[in-house]
Formats: sequence, C-alpha cells, structure tokens
Amino acid sequence: MFARAFANGLCSRLPRETTRTVGLRATGRQDRQASTEVALKKTPLYDFHRAQGGKMVEFAGWSMPVQYKDSHINSHMHTRQHCSIFDVSHMLQTKVYGRDRVKFIESLIVGDIAELKDNQGTLSLFTNSKGGIMDDLIVTKTDGGYLYVVSNAGCADKDSAHMQARLQEFKAAGHDVDLEFMEESLIALQGPSMAQVLQKGVGDDLRKLTFMTSVLTPVFGIKGCRVTRCGYTGEDGVEISVPSGDVVSLTEKLLADSEVRLAGLGARDSLRLEAGLCLYGNDIDETTTPVEASLVWTIGKRRRQARDFPGADVIVPQIKAKTQRKRVGLISTGPPVRQHTPILSSDGRVIGEVTSGCPSPCLKQNVAMGYVEAGFSKVGTSIQVEVRKKAVPAVVSKMPFVPTKYYMGQ
Repeated sequence: MFARAFANGLCSRLPRETTRTVGLRATGRQDRQASTEVALKKTPLYDFHRAQGGKMVEFAGWSMPVQYKDSHINSHMHTRQHCSIFDVSHMLQTKVYGRDRVKFIESLIVGDIAELKDNQGTLSLFTNSKGGIMDDLIVTKTDGGYLYVVSNAGCADKDSAHMQARLQEFKAAGHDVDLEFMEESLIALQGPSMAQVLQKGVGDDLRKLTFMTSVLTPVFGIKGCRVTRCGYTGEDGVEISVPSGDVVSLTEKLLADSEVRLAGLGARDSLRLEAGLCLYGNDIDETTTPVEASLVWTIGKRRRQARDFPGADVIVPQIKAKTQRKRVGLISTGPPVRQHTPILSSDGRVIGEVTSGCPSPCLKQNVAMGYVEAGFSKVGTSIQVEVRKKAVPAVVSKMPFVPTKYYMGQ
C-alpha cells in the first residue's frame, strides 16, 4: 500500500519520459516529439544512463534519469543505508577570478565569503532588490586564486546572465574580476558508506575533509577532480567535479564497489525533502525572501550589519519584525500531499499552500513543506491539508524530518 502511495505521490510530480512515442497517431506529432527530444540538453553520462536502464525525463531543459531498475523506494533506502551516485552535471559550475572576486560575489549574494577559510564553502542566495530569492548556490573559497560556485540547472541562463551583467559593471568601475563557466561534469556520491568507497581512490585522508570543505585531488587516477563534501540528501556525501571526458570512467570505477548504485531524480527529490532541503522553483523563488523561507542563517552577520547585499533594506527589517508567512514542515497520514495542496486551519480556513510533498520511505508517513500564516508556524500546531477535496489532519513539524548525517569531523 505504501509503495503504491509513494509511486503515485512522487511520479505525479515528475515530468514525462522523454523517449515516449507510444500512442502518437500522426507523423507530424512524431516529428514534433522527436524535435522536443533533440532539443533537450544531455549530460556526458546520457548514453551511460540509457545503457544502465535509466528512465529518462525532461528536467530543467535536460534529459535526466528519474530512476533505474530499482524502485524509487529501494533506491531511496539504498542511499540512506549504503551510497548512490547521482548525475548532477546539469548544474552550473563557475569560477570567479581576480583580486576583487570576493567583493564581486558578495555584491550578488547574502553570504559572508570573506570570512571563509581556504577551501571552505557555504550555502548562499542570489537575491534581488525586492528581497526575493533568485537562486540558491554554494560558494567555495579555494586556495587556487578563484571562487568555485555551483548553482541550479533551472536557473543557469538567469544566473549566468546576472553574473555577466554585474561583471561588466565591475570591470567598468576598474575592478579586477573575471568569470569562467566550466565544462566539467559533476557527480554526487551520497550515503553513509561514501567515505569507505571513495577513500580507496584518493590519496587525501577523507577524515580531514569535513562538511562544506573542498580539495583538488586525483580520484581513482583521474586528474583534475575537485571533491567537495556536501550534497542534497542529508547524508554524508561528496560532489565530484570531473573532466567530462573522464566522467563515465569514474562512474564505472565507483560502481565497481558493491556498496554503490545509480540513483535518479525520483530518489533525489524524496531524499532532499526528508532532509528539509528546498527545491528552487518549488519552495523558494523570487516571490519569497530568506526570512519567509527560514533561511536567515545564510545571511552573514557582517552582511546584516552592513546591509550591503541586494534586497537588504527589505530583508534585514524582516529578521526582527517577522513576516506574515513562514516556510514550515508538515507531517500527515492518508493520501499523499502534493505541491499546491491548500493548507487549512482547524476551522477550514485557507492559511497557506504546500510547495513540496511526498510519502517518506523512512518514516512511512507523508512529509511536506509549505508556507503558512506566521501564527500557525509553531512546531506541534495541528492544522489540515486539503487532499482530493477532503480535509486531512496534519501537524507542523520540525525539519529535517530525518536527522542529517553531515560529517563534521572526529
């Protein structure tokens, strides 16, 4: 029963298969379908995914695997108990060079990059003048004379244009800064046995590589790799930036270990939701501020005091004055809770909306996040969600729903 609910709850949120042509009656429709498939971007692992039985779907303009031969639940649980490889090569990787690189990136985001140690990174946010979140990103202050930035695939065009526009302004003002949009692939190895698997292929002691730190190192003999201890599952994990010509070889070397399996977008979505992590476009966007999204912790203390980031005049006052709505976690039983599900007070009044939701394979309950009126945001508050035109009991819950296991050192 739960497996069926999980499949129904999750698959309804995912795009259609990109290779499906069954039921097309007219040649014109077939041509349009083929044209759509050709137009989708493909990562360097695309053929490998197909060969491994990956079911490909459209995601942010890319053809990406939603799952392989394992069910969503099995893939999800394998990641929680062992480790899995996710292809995240569709994400935008950027290097920021120049003496004024920190000043440049801080003119676009809310984070305090100047305070980071060499090879340390942080989650941050691009914000606009109205305080809205343009994207979330990770910025690493490397010891190689550049910042390493990873941002979302769905915002790649917007982010690159935004950075290039600011670059021209900085150059015109005489600042020393440059951008390089990288061609490398990116794979994520996530799960409790990640270090056991990866240590066999690197010379560096992974016990010294703590959460949100990064190192340049050969991986299984492949040079030019950057290994960053981070991820989108709540588990201990790394993201490996690797020359695209070597990504298939590296993936095969990792899969040679029986602990490792391939995983797709389906498992990635349920894993990140259990970990309470936002999906841009669902849970945060340009209509939400960091305060509303419960992401105040991303705003550096120095930056708050200086009010020198985009939208600061809107965002900083909200920190003390509070906001009318807030992102919260929800747990319910019964039918799966999906995006856009209305959230109701106990007397049936609409007080918010679900932004992400699915059955939790670990908890065997429905988990969701969404925005509610601030008065209903306290953990433990009993509310309702409207599923199939029926009010279903729910409770505001602390996130993450499943405890995170980031490696902070020994």
